[in-house]
Amino acid sequence: MKVPKTTTRFCPKCNKRTGQKIDLVSTGFKRGTLTRGSISRTKKRGVASGKGNKGKYSRKAIKSWKRKSKTTTRKVLIYKCDVCKKSTLGRSRRVSKLLIGEK
Repeated sequence: MKVPKTTTRFCPKCNKRTGQKIDLVSTGFKRGTLTRGSISRTKKRGVASGKGNKGKYSRKAIKSWKRKSKTTTRKVLIYKCDVCKKSTLGRSRRVSKLLIGEK
């Protein structure tokens, strides 16, 4: 989905229509893959206790696309006012790709 870099919309802080820059909410800090430890450490800690196949703790790993149910992610737009520099969040859209500033 293609979105322009700037737009004119209502700013609730200024209480009028102003020019606003459009940006995307970042996903945040990604944690490392071994933060929970190895399988043996996890089982000793009691997270994966009991019998049976625990999916990601099993011997044969489940493929990531089988575990994932949704094909697209929700993208949230941030609108930053040019006058008061306050930012507001827009509604989230379920899109696979969001291109800001593309024509």
